[in-house]
Amino acid sequence: MDLKRLIPLAGMPIMLVIVEVAALLLSLPVQEAGIAAFENPESFANPLIFIGILLVFTLLLLILIKYRFQKIMAIIIAVSIFFTFIYIFAAITYTLVPDELLGLILTFGLSIAATAILYRYPEWYVIDALGILIAAGAASIFGVSLEVLPVIVLLSLLAVYDAISVYKTKHMITLAEGVIDLKTPILFVIPKKRSYSYVKEGIGPIGEGSGERGAFIMGMGDLIMPTILVVSANVFIKTGRFGFINAASLGAIIGSVAGLVLLLWFVNKGKPQAGLPPINGGAILGFVIGFLAGGW
Repeated sequence: MDLKRLIPLAGMPIMLVIVEVAALLLSLPVQEAGIAAFENPESFANPLIFIGILLVFTLLLLILIKYRFQKIMAIIIAVSIFFTFIYIFAAITYTLVPDELLGLILTFGLSIAATAILYRYPEWYVIDALGILIAAGAASIFGVSLEVLPVIVLLSLLAVYDAISVYKTKHMITLAEGVIDLKTPILFVIPKKRSYSYVKEGIGPIGEGSGERGAFIMGMGDLIMPTILVVSANVFIKTGRFGFINAASLGAIIGSVAGLVLLLWFVNKGKPQAGLPPINGGAILGFVIGFLAGGW
């Protein structure tokens, strides 16, 4: 593998670590603001609810793609991104801004500005920078809302679902192509050359045999899902702590990065791959090793 190809590939694990560290830092203001996705973090019904919502949302987008309702699809995704920003900025302003009204104004102002920037200038570095914030914020919210065992169940189910949707039904490839055609900013774009422009060049078809593309792409979920375990382990496990992180959470980080490296080895062959099986699997294995190493 030549150096020019290795550098963009190396950018993906770096981005994963940045998201995981950012999510850990955001978990404190998220907890202080009382933001949670589920009322009972111990419930094993939570992963099933999560999967159910994911399936409904995916089905809706596939229907919109099939009947060419791209504008409606773009609006739904834009609204989802906007409300995600609201939760993230609400947690930050709650911690940093003592005045409640000023915090509310800043939350809405920053959310509108961030969403507008994504859609007015969706260049790859804008998408990646704000995508890191979205991924870290979403992972932080779910991480503080789910204890470790429900998270492991969730990650396992999602890994199986991702494999089926990419290799068997292939509907995830259809969904990804629909998102790419709209240049919707819900994925990460890693260019293979300095002159690459996502706005001008796009990505191109991503199916098998589609040929060489100008950039690698990675679904936002590939970074969010393992990071949920990283945050949950750090919030709910009290042993093996050093600094702002504990051994179990650190193990999940190392394991997820190892899983991503394994994934990239297969991606380098030029075929679309399901990201969650190796990444989630690596995160779970790394968590177990870190948990045992950190003491009971």
